[in-house]
Amino acid sequence: MAGDKKRTRQPNGRSSIYLGKDGKWHGRVTVGVRDDGRSDRRHVERKTRAEVTTAVRELEKQRDAKTVRKPGKAWTVQAWLTHWIEHVAALAVNDNTMVGYRVAVRKHLIPGLGAHRLDRLKPEHIEVFYAKMQATGSKPATAHQVHRTFRTALNEAVRRGHLGKNPVLLAKAPKTGEYEVEPYSVQEVQRLLKAAEQHRNSARWAVALALGLRQGEALALKWEDVDLDGGFLVVRRSRHRPQYAHGCAEPCGRKAAGYCPERRRTNPEISTTKSRAGRRAVGLPKQLVDLLRAHLEVQEAEREAARNRWEDNGLVFPDESGRSPSHRRDWAEWKALLAEANVRDGRLHDARHTAATVLLILGVPERAVMGLMGWSTTAMAARYQHMVDAVRADVARQVDGLIWQSDALRSADDGREGSV
Repeated sequence: MAGDKKRTRQPNGRSSIYLGKDGKWHGRVTVGVRDDGRSDRRHVERKTRAEVTTAVRELEKQRDAKTVRKPGKAWTVQAWLTHWIEHVAALAVNDNTMVGYRVAVRKHLIPGLGAHRLDRLKPEHIEVFYAKMQATGSKPATAHQVHRTFRTALNEAVRRGHLGKNPVLLAKAPKTGEYEVEPYSVQEVQRLLKAAEQHRNSARWAVALALGLRQGEALALKWEDVDLDGGFLVVRRSRHRPQYAHGCAEPCGRKAAGYCPERRRTNPEISTTKSRAGRRAVGLPKQLVDLLRAHLEVQEAEREAARNRWEDNGLVFPDESGRSPSHRRDWAEWKALLAEANVRDGRLHDARHTAATVLLILGVPERAVMGLMGWSTTAMAARYQHMVDAVRADVARQVDGLIWQSDALRSADDGREGSV
């Protein structure tokens, strides 16, 4: 036992265990190199030798797996999320995505989990938080958006060495309550386009239903992005919903900044699409090329009539003054079009679902559909698959009836041929 109390010097880099003068067992493990070049040697202490041996082996395991947290003051969840949202996330995603990140972080994650030390956060803490969110009225889609944001933020903490493993990956994700994808039928699309012919910017809805452009992409589309002779357009930018901050010197009493009399916009109206998936070329069917040519002629006549009241922004689908219409007005016009065409109510995004399903039904390879629709993952295509399979089965039945005719029909045909 006397030998146990003595500290044995280990070769450079080797772990050591010894009984200190304080009566506790101590362990030291070299896990790497600090930023200043010195050896990063970690210290643990326990009451018994067995306990400190277990702690040393755990540190060695983390060192070998390269999951040891960086030295320095431990991050709290709030501190890391604040740093991530202010200095890291915006470098990689567009403004619309940042809006969702900020809401998830500031409204949900920091109030719910912010006080935890980042390296001591457990999957169980996260699951309890998700349950509380939904118990207090948050929609399943909101909880799932928070989950995805948290996962992304902590993945970055792991990548930078501030966290060994991401506990969000182990936590059970909240159910999404996913909106059932129900594309419009060919007959419904025809009725919508016929009704749209009676209104200005009718090509706006043809582009939505045939090409699947997102709302922001369609509203930001410019004529310089459209090659009518070549038969294609390029998606380069998107129009964003406005975000506001208070601009009042004295508190105006309005809780939401959007209602402040002196409000100031904090995000750009239009910005270039950042992701490779979002920037894409889309082929134009001949019918749509003809429709866009006619639309351009009408727009030039509007410009001439408006004269100096027209703002020449080069937009394909502007309002009566050449400016981009608001998302709200665009949505209201879509709802009015559905009612006028006597087509079932649906989201504006359902027009995008329609275009995606048509492409998959036609047998366009999934990778090509991803490029045309601006998807970054194959998981998006899977959301449409149940509808695609059903339509393909119906097509197969029609082909079966066309190629393998019934015996009675075949006999009748043979009889007609014999009488000729």
